[in-house]
This record gives sequence, structure tokens and C-alpha cells, in this order.
Amino acid sequence: MTRMDLALFDLDNTLLTGDSDYEWAQFLIERGVLDRAAYEEKNDEFFRQYETGTLDIFEFLDFQLAPLARYPRVQLDAWRAEFMDAKIRPMIAPRARALIQAHRQSGALCAIVTATNSFITAPIARAFAIEHLIATEPEHHGGAFTGKVAGVPCFRDGKLARVEQWLAAEGRPLERFAASWFYSDSHNDLPLLERVSRPVAVDPDDRLRRLAHSRGWQVISLR
Repeated sequence: MTRMDLALFDLDNTLLTGDSDYEWAQFLIERGVLDRAAYEEKNDEFFRQYETGTLDIFEFLDFQLAPLARYPRVQLDAWRAEFMDAKIRPMIAPRARALIQAHRQSGALCAIVTATNSFITAPIARAFAIEHLIATEPEHHGGAFTGKVAGVPCFRDGKLARVEQWLAAEGRPLERFAASWFYSDSHNDLPLLERVSRPVAVDPDDRLRRLAHSRGWQVISLR
């Protein structure tokens, strides 16, 4: 029996030409939901920390998930739909869709693996027609968000741990795949990039680009 491939895709600045986490906060600021003076500088600072590899994921999630706890789900869903049209769809590049389609046509098991929370990213995964989403999970009780994170954030080592948990639940450990691909732009994803058999740097940051070249990893652009 022919073994299938596994194709994993980072989302922000990989499949998307921008960062959905950052843009969600900016969207709420632009709509007047969040106070610009209080939030914009902090949002920018967290983004700089992510790029330099110094981000405290729990501090960031306290900032990023807090607005979800302040508003009813019906209002959040309405904002999210507007956000998809205004911010996300323009960031979906045709080359990203073509890459996913090529893996799908080859019979690969495909998943998006992202640090961005699942409230934001679930409709993005649907827009890419990818069934499996491994994302940071916001905690909720009775259908309302608490503003806290549930379980292990899908970030750095946590991203690898979450993928391994998902594959174990599927009964398909990584070693059983003929080839395992992971596409990412960020050095923050090194734990998972180093675990798969086919790491691919996509429009990578400078640190990942240097590492990819030194290790002979494939480097591509989807832009």
C-alpha cells in the first residue's frame, strides 16, 4: 500500500501575505472597539517581539484574547465576518491556493498549524478548504470566551507538541507518512521544521533564510 504524504502549513506570512493576529487587533482598533492609544503601540510591540524571537506567548495571549471576553458571541461573529472580507481575503495569494491544491491532488493529509487562535483562523482554514486546523484554543464556558487560553498554545515547541497530539489522535504518527512537509516563514517554527522530512522556508525572515540555506532546505515564495 502506498503511504500518503503529510502537508502542514503555517498561516501568517506563509499562506497569507500578512499576519492575521496583528490585523485582527488593528481591525478592532480601526472600528473603535479597542482604544487606539492603549492598544496600537502594544500590538506593534508584540509583533516586534515575535519577529525577534522574544515573545512571551502567555503575555501576548492575555492581550489578544481579552477582547473576546468583553462582547457577546453574536457581535464577535459579525466583526469576524467583516474582518474576513476587509483584511483576510486580500491576503490570500493565488500561489498559496495552488500549493495546497497540488498537495491535495497528490492525496496528502493537509493541515494548517498556527499560533493564531482558532476563533480568528477557523474561517480562514475554511477559505482555503483545509479541514484540519491546529491552532491556539481560546478558553470558553457556556459558549462565551473567558479571555484565557485553553491547553498548550500552538507556538514554538507547543506547535510541534500539538501536531504530535493531533496525529496520535488520528492514529497516524509522523513516521508513517511517506514524506512530511511543513511550510513556514518564521524562525519561531524551527521545532516543527526540524521534525518533518521536508521543511520549506516560505518568504522567510532573515534568520530562517540563513538557516535554510545552511541546511539545504528548500526556499520558496508564494507572493
